[in-house]
Amino acid sequence: MLSETLSSGSLMKPHRPTLSEPQWFIGAVLIVLSAAAIVFFSPGCKRTGGSASQKKGHLTLAVIPMGTTHEFWKAIHAGALTAARELGVEIIWKGPLKEDDRNEQIQIVETLTNAGVDALVLTPMDDRALVRPVVEAKKLGVPTVIFNSALQGGHHVAFIATDNYQGGVLAADHIGSLMKGRGSLILIRLKEGVEGTTKREEGFLKTIRSKFPGIQILSDNQYAGVGTETAYQTSENLLARFNDVEAIFTPNESSTFGCLRALQDHGLAGKVIHVGFDSSKKLIEALAKKEIHGLVLQDPFRMGYQSVRTAVAYLKGEPYEKVIDTGVFLATPENMNDPNIRRLLSPDLSIMDK
Repeated sequence: MLSETLSSGSLMKPHRPTLSEPQWFIGAVLIVLSAAAIVFFSPGCKRTGGSASQKKGHLTLAVIPMGTTHEFWKAIHAGALTAARELGVEIIWKGPLKEDDRNEQIQIVETLTNAGVDALVLTPMDDRALVRPVVEAKKLGVPTVIFNSALQGGHHVAFIATDNYQGGVLAADHIGSLMKGRGSLILIRLKEGVEGTTKREEGFLKTIRSKFPGIQILSDNQYAGVGTETAYQTSENLLARFNDVEAIFTPNESSTFGCLRALQDHGLAGKVIHVGFDSSKKLIEALAKKEIHGLVLQDPFRMGYQSVRTAVAYLKGEPYEKVIDTGVFLATPENMNDPNIRRLLSPDLSIMDK
């Protein structure tokens, strides 16, 4: 017996009992899980989704507009900043360089989500393309408040916007009255996929067709694009094609200014009835000169303000409204100096300098 032991060499090496395959697998899994737990709960590890700052009592919200250059977005920014300072939270304001760059806006949403913000406050450039990044943010525990233009899918927690359809109705009623129910007009659209301006265009067309059947619609299928220059070129082309047009409706700030420039260059500003949407310094000047006959106004300051307050209420578990209509109004040369209209034409942006 001893000779067998010596010949096997067991006295020369310590005896190690072998593990069966199931035992070996279970042991390996336990080691991996233990290592993962150490990394996950390490003090230096920040979980994606923004919960870290929320636990500290300091909230950071990403406010993502379609763009940043137009006066409308500046008023949104001022409203959002006002709410943030009142509530003691931080906002990150970040928008695409161009208002037609869906991919950049998607990248901004994804980057800020992964950076650990507590909520997204977003106006989607496209009502379908932005669904996926909002869903991904939701999975990571980052809620989204949508403002200004709707998003499909119902994955957001609230929607704050103008009743854009009613804005189109206001424009149609005003143009129809100025035309006395007769004549010819052009609707210049903005861009496919933008829910807000699409609703304005729908409200305008349906109202003209139902309430003013004596008005002929010369064109309603041309797009201005999101820039002033493309809007100018579209307007130029339409004026060359329809030199007998009597009225034009443009559904946002850039399309309104581009069309105004084209009318001015043709000597038609003030002669062709022009009703636009939103406000800027140049558009206010044109309204005062009666080169523009009406501007449908939103309340962008309130929109930014309510969007941030709603996101914070959601994060804190406080009551909040899931849908907020921030109102729609009509400025004309006759009422533009009314204090309530003047406030909407020229929102107070002074907080951005503080």
